[in-house]
Amino acid sequence: MKIGELARRTGASPRAIRHYEKAGLLSAGRLFNGYRDFGDEAVAEVKHVVRMIRLGFSLEEIATFPACMFTGGAAVICPVAMQAHRDKLEEIETLIAELEERRDRLLATLKAAAQQSAEHARTASRNQEATGP
Repeated sequence: MKIGELARRTGASPRAIRHYEKAGLLSAGRLFNGYRDFGDEAVAEVKHVVRMIRLGFSLEEIATFPACMFTGGAAVICPVAMQAHRDKLEEIETLIAELEERRDRLLATLKAAAQQSAEHARTASRNQEATGP
């Protein structure tokens, strides 16, 4: 099948599919006119790559997964790749914790700035009242 058909059947863009092929995650033959010719198995492979990207894996990481990861559908994680999934989960949890810390620091900074602005406004108002019109 041509790349446009593969894109239609998977929801991935032709550009993304070319990118996956360049990364070595897909292979295609060539038709006499130079167009890519993907086999039927490419549908499942593209869908798998898209799933892995949505889980946070890079193309480089996906390329290291054993062949068993490309069989069995969405819910199957072959035992060999289980540790990679655990490592990715730990990485994501670390990022979440770091983002929560940043959010807390930013909220504290905004709160302090708001209090400082309010105090400055009160001081300016008192000074204006003291000096009169």
